Amino acid sequence: MKLYDYILSPSCYKVRLMAALTGVKLELRPVDFHPGAEHRGSELLALNPAGSIPILEDGDLLLTESSAILVYLSTQAAPEWLAGSKPEEAARVQQWLSFSGRLTASLGGARLHEMLLRPGDIGALQAQGVAALRELEAGLVEQAERGMRFLAADRPTVADIACFPYVALAPDGGVSLDPYPAIRLWSRALRALDNFIEMPGIHRLHELKPEPHIEPGEA
Repeated sequence: MKLYDYILSPSCYKVRLMAALTGVKLELRPVDFHPGAEHRGSELLALNPAGSIPILEDGDLLLTESSAILVYLSTQAAPEWLAGSKPEEAARVQQWLSFSGRLTASLGGARLHEMLLRPGDIGALQAQGVAALRELEAGLVEQAERGMRFLAADRPTVADIACFPYVALAPDGGVSLDPYPAIRLWSRALRALDNFIEMPGIHRLHELKPEPHIEPGEA
């Protein structure tokens, strides 16, 4: 499989992380996203007219949406990362996969504005990001009340990987994670997974300190 990749892209990182966690080998084809805007050039527009990355090629198959790529990698190598046999788990996975697009638009937009000077209403992007984080925090607290540490089940799924990078990098866009103890706990759990890989701004847990305790209903 070939991944058209930009090292600083959270969406590309999702794919690299999913591949590492599931043991899938990827051939990385670096893309000069900034400042070269190679994703807007003729070669990559022929692969993805939307002018975005990641792009995954696997033989004749071409995928251009990160959530679809996560599902495909899991289907190929580790179906346990998809929904289990319980209908409610499958529904939660799909719900959070859809929700991850809001994180990209809001927190991702704020990050692009702050780091790459991408045009946008930074105040509105940050406000939308805060609203999304509050929703995520509430969802994780509800899961904690069910005895679960992850978004859709008692184990990590593609839903967690889809949401994690833009949340972890929210401070790059001027949005603090300090008010969200459940999100910080969830982030620690993901960063402690075997075969977790880093990207600039997202690091492994080099030593595990006692995790904060979250009381049911605490936000």
